[in-house]
Amino acid sequence: RKRMNSNPSHGPFHFRAPSKILWRTIRGMIPHKTQRGMEALNRLKVFEGVPPPYDKTKRMVVPSALRVLRLKPGRKYASVGRISREVGWKYGDVVEKLETKRK
Repeated sequence: RKRMNSNPSHGPFHFRAPSKILWRTIRGMIPHKTQRGMEALNRLKVFEGVPPPYDKTKRMVVPSALRVLRLKPGRKYASVGRISREVGWKYGDVVEKLETKRK
């Protein structure tokens, strides 16, 4: 019996890095096929860890986005890093090592 109707090597392709997963998620919220959406997406920057120009700036906490305030107690949640590891991202320990060196 035939199990697959398509060739998985033809796509859709899934990003594995957490920054690219976030980028793709935000792209889905933006009208990226219009000029305005393309310009907005070009202004978006996503990184693994904190790169050199931004490591000197003061970090801010957005109180309205805190998980303890947004989610009901007992709700399940997932971190993007854990999802990335599960789909095959191999550089989590490298980023972690660089972040500890940066601090």
